[in-house]
Amino acid sequence: YGHSNQLRQARAMGDYLIVGVHTDEEIAKHKGPPVFTQEERYKMVQAIKWVDEIAPGAPYVTTLETLDKYNCDFCVHGDDITLTIDGKDTYEEVKTAGRYRECKRTQGVSTTDLVGRMLLMTKAHHSNIDEDLDYRKHTDNFGKGPKGHSPWTGVSQFLQTSQKIIQFASGKEPQPGDTIIYVAGAFDLFHIGHVDFLEKVHQLAEKPYIIAGLHFDQEVNRYKGKNYPIMNIHERTLSVLACRYVSEVVIGAPYAVTADLLDHFRVTLVCHGMTEVVPDKDGSDPYEEPKRRGIFQLVDSGSNLTTDLIVQRIIKNRLEFEARNQKKEAKELAVLEAMKRLEEEKH
Repeated sequence: YGHSNQLRQARAMGDYLIVGVHTDEEIAKHKGPPVFTQEERYKMVQAIKWVDEIAPGAPYVTTLETLDKYNCDFCVHGDDITLTIDGKDTYEEVKTAGRYRECKRTQGVSTTDLVGRMLLMTKAHHSNIDEDLDYRKHTDNFGKGPKGHSPWTGVSQFLQTSQKIIQFASGKEPQPGDTIIYVAGAFDLFHIGHVDFLEKVHQLAEKPYIIAGLHFDQEVNRYKGKNYPIMNIHERTLSVLACRYVSEVVIGAPYAVTADLLDHFRVTLVCHGMTEVVPDKDGSDPYEEPKRRGIFQLVDSGSNLTTDLIVQRIIKNRLEFEARNQKKEAKELAVLEAMKRLEEEKH
């Protein structure tokens, strides 16, 4: 939602927003391995409602040639500077030419912060991942800063305001002839699996009006366990509102889809993905009422990506990163020792 907020601000500066998305190769070279593949990222960015077009395979260094290729007047970036692998400002050329604008970063969130929250989940009592020796060896370093203490509280520093919700909300009421479709869930770490599901739901009607019910954090924790949700209700609200397929969000929706809820929103159809439906606290089916009314439909998103899988990708990246660093440190140590021996032999 931090990225979405940047794109929202950028779109407000002009009439047409083209978003350049880097390839996996470019990211790996300058920043480290990406969590999502380039195809997943192209689709995710395209699903954000302020984006008119994407430029796949955009170069990491933005040049005037790139801007001219897409007929852009200027480019926009957040107020955090990005550098190439050799320490150069990636926007130097466009800044000099006066074709650069800046937007504010969203306070209280970053990719690094979210990664830190996910790594906290790898503590043994929060995880059901098989604890092999390799994993256990690294587990104490997970989610820790260079000083060895954890910079992550596991609690978001993001402060929600009504203004922010208004900026993200579509503000559109359902119109006569709209098919009002209700979907509910955690929508944690809003990802391509969610986008694929919402896109399929959107295709079910000629004039769809999709309402997404978001469960409170405690409710998500009840049915997902461990340290879920990674994002709190406020963060999840913005993430879902940024999606072009969603018209409205119910913040803190009841777990059971009740007759009151269906009548209040005049719901025509209730959809759920192919993931498991955990029974309500009393053991009942949360979709009992829409099933009774004959308005319940299972929708196959065609995607197998889940929040759990993303967390596992992060852990895998982290293990590889740690192993690489340890090799590098051992090599540097060996070189230092060899130099030390040479010095001693001289004397």
